[in-house]
Amino acid sequence: MAAPKKGRSASAQSRPGRSLALILIAIVALTGGMFLSGHSTPRLGIDLAGGTSITLEAKNEPGQPNAINKTNMNTAVDIMNRRVNGLGVSEAEVQTQGDRNIIVNIPKGTNSKQAREQVGTTAKLYFRPVLATEVAGNPATASPSPSASSSDSSKDKASDKATGKATSSSSATPSATATSQGRAVTDALKADSTPSASASAKSSASTAATPSPSGSVDPATAKLQAQYAALDCTDKAVRATAGDGVKPTDPTVACGKNSSGQWQKYVLGAAEVSGTDIKSAAAVFDTQSAAGWKVTMDFTSGGSKKFADITGKLAKNQSPQNQFAIVLDGEVVSDPYVSQALTGGNAEISGSFTQTEAQDLANMLKYGALPLTFKEASVNTVTAALGGEQLHAGLIAGAIGLGLVIIYLVVYYRGLSVIAIASLMVSAILTYVIMALLGPAIGFALNLPAVCGAIVAIGITADSFIVFFERIRDEIREGRSLRPAVERAWPRARRTILVSDFVSFLAAAVLFIVTVGKVQGFAFTLGLTTLLDVVVVFLFTKPLMTLLARKKFFASGHSWSGLDPKRLGAQPPLRRTRRASAPVDTKEA
Repeated sequence: MAAPKKGRSASAQSRPGRSLALILIAIVALTGGMFLSGHSTPRLGIDLAGGTSITLEAKNEPGQPNAINKTNMNTAVDIMNRRVNGLGVSEAEVQTQGDRNIIVNIPKGTNSKQAREQVGTTAKLYFRPVLATEVAGNPATASPSPSASSSDSSKDKASDKATGKATSSSSATPSATATSQGRAVTDALKADSTPSASASAKSSASTAATPSPSGSVDPATAKLQAQYAALDCTDKAVRATAGDGVKPTDPTVACGKNSSGQWQKYVLGAAEVSGTDIKSAAAVFDTQSAAGWKVTMDFTSGGSKKFADITGKLAKNQSPQNQFAIVLDGEVVSDPYVSQALTGGNAEISGSFTQTEAQDLANMLKYGALPLTFKEASVNTVTAALGGEQLHAGLIAGAIGLGLVIIYLVVYYRGLSVIAIASLMVSAILTYVIMALLGPAIGFALNLPAVCGAIVAIGITADSFIVFFERIRDEIREGRSLRPAVERAWPRARRTILVSDFVSFLAAAVLFIVTVGKVQGFAFTLGLTTLLDVVVVFLFTKPLMTLLARKKFFASGHSWSGLDPKRLGAQPPLRRTRRASAPVDTKEA
């Protein structure tokens, strides 16, 4: 058994160069990747780079007095987080404050403005049939509408755009034809309360609607007629309140911009499909037509059936009642028409979108609607000046701490401090390079707590060296020479280092999971540097110690090597001697 052990020990001592070469190759490769990626510095968080801090306050909605609760607030935070991350904004913080406020911190960046526009958008989406429409301020003109198509077959795409016109403003009384047509559309959509409203609204010009010739008008219909007649979509305040408090199952009025940039007002039927029926959405550039950017949607199985049913009914009608309005937070974002039922389980929304508009709409459709309505209570610009001062102070504190550690190592360990300082430099290089690469890779951004985590890691790394060095010195105190002392000390030190780093990494992982915001930056950096400590000790510190143990300066126990047997109080090796046995008196025995 002794011979194999000796062979393995000799082999382990003769190949430290492989480990050193491996970590050197890793450092060169990571550094090269950092410069080739164009990200030579870590991305900075809002406290170091500046940005925008938004306070959103939840509002009570009509008929839902208890909607503001912990569950809905947490759901809203989760959706906002996914929306912002979907835009590629790094280190954005979304967290609740109190019972009804959400704080959103968006770092300064290319997408920070776009993220601000999306975080508070409720994004309640409904597909409603169009019963009547006219250009705001010009009831005699109707604007062309974008087409809706299903990507299951090219024949599903409509070939022409709706050009229906509202009744002339000189007509004070709606025609019987318009009334019967409105009733037919309403019956087909199973919205019995809207026939008179839709027809009367369509035929009214700029004055209040007149009851239909068929007889009396119920109060709900009369109210809808009055809302449509009074709706001024050119007024921002009026647009913001159009359709407030209306249930999805009720008809409503709404505003939206047409392809010419003019405001259009609508009478819309009950919602037939909602945003919850959409499985996924994406912004796509249409290279086959002049439509430009469009939004493609995939429906769930239930949503696909609903969409096929409503488009099949609308295809039988005349303009504008063969259109459906896509209503987002009470505003019509698109009103495509259909020529036949769309049964492919997917659809497209096109209508002169810019790239940003298409991406915004697809992002909100993909991640769903907020369960609550929010208003901006405050918007503050965060400058990087305060964070920069704190970072400067933190770096000074870190430099002082690192300097004290180095002084301690030099005074106490002397020559061994060279190994410790070199290992600290390797650990620092790996930490910096990996942080720089993680910025574009996973959106990691360096904030003040993360800097604190890196400073704390200096002590964890130094602790590993101390454990190894003390094990070696213990072996020398027992009378062993340096080379066997290094190999005998390593297994014991390795076990202690792994246990210590495991506890540190476990604490960092738990802290990362149970906390939010900037504290996660501290936990992430602490966990990362703990893993790097294991890599550096195994692939750099131990092999370097093995190589230096062969050098005369260390092997001879020079007084400045830190391994002087006399200074360590080493005892000469114990030698076993055979003691002479005392003579036995047979008589006495």
